[in-house]
Amino acid sequence: MATSLARISKRGVTSAVYSNLIRRYFAAEAVAVATTETPKPKSQITPSPDRVKWDYRGQRQIIPLGQWLPKVAVDAYVAPNVVLAGQVTVWDGSSVWNGAVLRGDLNKITVGFCSNVQERCVVHAAWSSPTGLPAQTLIDRYVTVGAYSLLRSCTIEPECIIGQHSILMEGSLVETRSILEAGSVLPPGRRIPSGELWGGNPARFIRTLTNEETLEIPKLAVAINHLSGDYFSEFLPYSTIYLEVEKFKKSLGIAV
Repeated sequence: MATSLARISKRGVTSAVYSNLIRRYFAAEAVAVATTETPKPKSQITPSPDRVKWDYRGQRQIIPLGQWLPKVAVDAYVAPNVVLAGQVTVWDGSSVWNGAVLRGDLNKITVGFCSNVQERCVVHAAWSSPTGLPAQTLIDRYVTVGAYSLLRSCTIEPECIIGQHSILMEGSLVETRSILEAGSVLPPGRRIPSGELWGGNPARFIRTLTNEETLEIPKLAVAINHLSGDYFSEFLPYSTIYLEVEKFKKSLGIAV
């Protein structure tokens, strides 16, 4: 009996010794790891009180609606903050400038060859026209639409000038080689005959254009087209950012 008790006590002692050794070994390993590895700093991000909550959806320039996708020619200039939605076609050599909105959700909108729609213009089209004329908005070739103008379901034939802040309402028609003065309002179904100058609210006949004035109308559209070429080059792959890089290198004394 005494011999068996001694054996059991010896086993208990040896197991206790082994367990203590194992604990000391793992404790030493933990200390070694803690001293050799550099602790990673805990980064705390404190949001700024005046931080703006960013909308990650952003603003899209081209907005397809159903099966209708806006079409822009390769050499047409459309500013970055222009909105084209739905049935919009921008033809070759034309330009749509900053802040303009062309909303072709109900009907077609066409900007013809070498025409320009300037800053903050709004172009829209209705389902149908009460005058029986086409409800789509047509801006034909060599047309200049001044800034802040509003066009809705109207037709502008080739080589015309629409003054800034003008309003052309449903079914209105501007025939070729005509000029509408700035700030004019063309009522629904009103027609401006070819070669005439109109103005006022509502727009009325002022006088007949001279031959020299009619020749200057397409020249204005061509001049704006050439100006848009300078802006268009900024959006090429190399753009003009290299000029800023060279300027920065020179300020640091680096040979360009």
